[in-house]
Amino acid sequence: MSLVCSISNEVPEHPCISPKSGAIFERRLIEKYIVENECDPINGQPLTADELIDVKTPPIVRPKPPSATSIPATLKTMQDEWDALMLHSFTQRQQLQTARQELSHALYQHDAACRVIARLNKEVAAAREALATLKPQTGISAIQAAPQPAIASEAGGVATQPVEQAGMSAEVIQKLQDKATVLTQERKKKGRTVPEELVSQEKLRGFLTLASHPGLHSASVPGILALDINHSDQSKILTGGNDKNATVFNKDTEQIVAVLKGHTKKVTKVIFHPEEDTVITASPDACIRVWHVPTSQTQLLLRCHEGPVTGLSLHPTGDYVLSTSSDKHWAFSDIRSGRLLTKVADTAEYGLTSAQFHPDGLIFGTGTEDSQVKIWDLKEQSNVANFAGHTGPITAISFSENGYYLATAADDACVKLWDLRKLKNFKTIQLDDGYEVKDLCFDQSGTYLSIAGTDIRVYLCKQWQELKVFNDHTALATGVRFGKHAHYIASTSMDRTLKLYGIE
Repeated sequence: MSLVCSISNEVPEHPCISPKSGAIFERRLIEKYIVENECDPINGQPLTADELIDVKTPPIVRPKPPSATSIPATLKTMQDEWDALMLHSFTQRQQLQTARQELSHALYQHDAACRVIARLNKEVAAAREALATLKPQTGISAIQAAPQPAIASEAGGVATQPVEQAGMSAEVIQKLQDKATVLTQERKKKGRTVPEELVSQEKLRGFLTLASHPGLHSASVPGILALDINHSDQSKILTGGNDKNATVFNKDTEQIVAVLKGHTKKVTKVIFHPEEDTVITASPDACIRVWHVPTSQTQLLLRCHEGPVTGLSLHPTGDYVLSTSSDKHWAFSDIRSGRLLTKVADTAEYGLTSAQFHPDGLIFGTGTEDSQVKIWDLKEQSNVANFAGHTGPITAISFSENGYYLATAADDACVKLWDLRKLKNFKTIQLDDGYEVKDLCFDQSGTYLSIAGTDIRVYLCKQWQELKVFNDHTALATGVRFGKHAHYIASTSMDRTLKLYGIE
């Protein structure tokens, strides 16, 4: 009778039977299996070594391997091994030659494919750029033939306006105060109630990428640097690019509404007027331009600074704009008349990097190159508070709609939250080492905070809990904005894309 081990399929030296499955095993192997698994390998039933039943068989006499008992036999064995080795070597050389030929052919095909793909990408980029230029012209060609507004009487739509300060008149100050009073009363009426239409935390966690639009700006100088959404028409999105242009895009029709050309350097700041079809842009060319979107023409050109414009914020009245510059000054201008009302130098003599109005419009914040965040009184034109704690230039600041919180970021991989009532830092969101923050944005209810930089992140305010991270951009994200009631989120990036997130 021949016994075969169920594990090794060899004749066992010490055979035994499992009472659970009735199978034959080599005792040495089955004991090791039981130690590791504590069950029968055939049917998986629990099994211990003590339950194994030995099988008594006569000892196995293994045949001895043949040995070379003479010199001719030894020579014959060596000759056979040599012949086998040569045959194997010949086969290996044939396979190597075949593999070399196949690899050479594959590399040639890959190189040819790469050349074709590069040529096609270049043609697609050129076609997109041409299409982006043609789309706005189809709807406004007749309008552009109309005379320029009187305020932009010079060639090219460049407006003439005095650069000297007109001063903050009592009428202007009263207008600012009246608007602040109305906004404060409206905020008190709202209280702390959250709008019913606001997207819940659970839904926001389920946001997906709904669309990606790479054709808004030129591919020859890639990168979108600024972003804003029209509050009165949520379908219109404004972007500023490295290609010196600003673009108005309709996300619903996926059509470019207007391409605004006029800056001589990249467009780094953009604002969509909340109540009018008007756009405000700023650039390192030291100019601020006010555009009429239907005609794609400059209505007004403000030259308030001697250096690159680094910050731009529209006053809640919709009539005035705040700007900061690396020339160490902030300026407050009238976008209706083009007058520079006041221009104030920062006493620290460091360039300013960002600007943002408080929701009431009577105070505003600026960021500096030496890591300071400064709060200014607009009516008094004075610095009323300073927030220190960052390292590196301030890259973004944003006031919460409730008027209590200020979020700031710098080149130190963190976002700091400040309480404007107590004038202190109450929370620091520490990000990954090397994380770059380029933009901050609260939603209109002050419930969510979004961060744009190495990726796009959304936090729940008060708890400051991370709700969602979007990693779709292939380069640094430069802007992020919430749609109305956070029904969607828009972001821009140096990868030349505008991405939209929401619920499908």
